[in-house]
Amino acid sequence: MTNNFIWALGLMSGTSADGIDAALLHTDGEIINEFGPTHFQPYPEALRNQILQAYGRPPGPEVTALEKAITELHGKVVFNFLKMQSLVPSDIDLIGFHGQTMYHKPPQQKGEIGKTHILGDGPLLATLTNIPVVNQFRLNDMSHGGQGAPFVPIFHQALAKDLLKPLAVLNIGGVANITWMGPNTDNLLAFDTGPGNGLIDDWVRENTGLSWDEGGKIAAQGKVNNTILKSWLAHPYFNQPPPKALDRMTFKTCVEDIRSLSFEDGVTTLTAFTAASVISALRHVPKAPSEWIVCGGGAHNNTLLKMITECVKAPVQKATDQGWDGDALEAQAFGYLAVRSLRNLPLSFPGTTGVPYPMRGGKITTP
Repeated sequence: MTNNFIWALGLMSGTSADGIDAALLHTDGEIINEFGPTHFQPYPEALRNQILQAYGRPPGPEVTALEKAITELHGKVVFNFLKMQSLVPSDIDLIGFHGQTMYHKPPQQKGEIGKTHILGDGPLLATLTNIPVVNQFRLNDMSHGGQGAPFVPIFHQALAKDLLKPLAVLNIGGVANITWMGPNTDNLLAFDTGPGNGLIDDWVRENTGLSWDEGGKIAAQGKVNNTILKSWLAHPYFNQPPPKALDRMTFKTCVEDIRSLSFEDGVTTLTAFTAASVISALRHVPKAPSEWIVCGGGAHNNTLLKMITECVKAPVQKATDQGWDGDALEAQAFGYLAVRSLRNLPLSFPGTTGVPYPMRGGKITTP
């Protein structure tokens, strides 16, 4: 199947649970030949609230019903996308279906097997769309002792193949993660740096009903409480060497710590925590990156970007400045990973998730 380029549609819903990204790309799982159109569809408010309330909940009848609703909505997103682009199902060769992460408990020590729970019924989506589906990308990695995240680094490396190294790509979703790339293809290191937008979103939603701090405007109005920030940075996770990964709820008690602050100061302190977590990541990379590229929802938060730039003391640019689609990048990545899965190419590596050797993954379902 070498150099056999196919059209893959990646579907991604991150831990912020704001909605579903869809992105089309033409690839053989190694080279990206062409990027196609993208689409974003927000979760209906009622479904988003169900997801947020179900985080960390063990499987049961309610969660099974939620999985069906999430999968059916992904099916609608596919058909909306096809209709908008004047395409039919036979124009798409493969769907990469990440699903909705409900909890992620990586192993805490060598020899331990972690647990992850991602809602997304691959066979149902394949039946609904009449397109082959790859999902459950993380299970094989975790069954071999891997952290199960992050999984996008191999796609970052493909995107950045012609860029100057060392380079860092910082993806800020509900959780933030870094991909560090050196001059050689085997110089690939990745791990979760700490909280991303998740805590900020939770605090903003609790106090205003808004979904997020648009543009970082609220964070720009408050002051950082350095005493609280310092206590958060004492968390043992930041000294833990990679590979390492987080659950969205790992730092959930931080919201309790800021209840004595004003709303604005709470937003600013949480934003500073995300930025400070990034600088703590530098102690774990071989050499400080000469440049940072930021993608994910956090790239829209100008206050956060300013804080990160002050922390890392290096040029920081948005993925869009590089010509990448920063919002659809993870959806593109899971389309790319689906093709790699189809070709039996590895998805995760010792330097990205801690697996003992490059690991294949994904479950393929044909309609």
